[in-house]
Amino acid sequence: MDMSVAGPLSTALASSKLTGEFGVKMLAKTLDTQKTEAAGLMKMMDAAAMERSVNPAVGGNIDLSV
Repeated sequence: MDMSVAGPLSTALASSKLTGEFGVKMLAKTLDTQKTEAAGLMKMMDAAAMERSVNPAVGGNIDLSV
């Protein structure tokens, strides 16, 4: 291979590899964040279900004045 092409090609391949690795790491971090948020949401839903089981009338009626 001609040395005038090998240098830039090598640099481009290394840059592409680095970009791909960065993308994979960012996706992994996003997945971890989503798992954490989903766990928190499930915890809040469980707490709401517990409140409804203890006080079933709470939130069932709306008082309106016109």
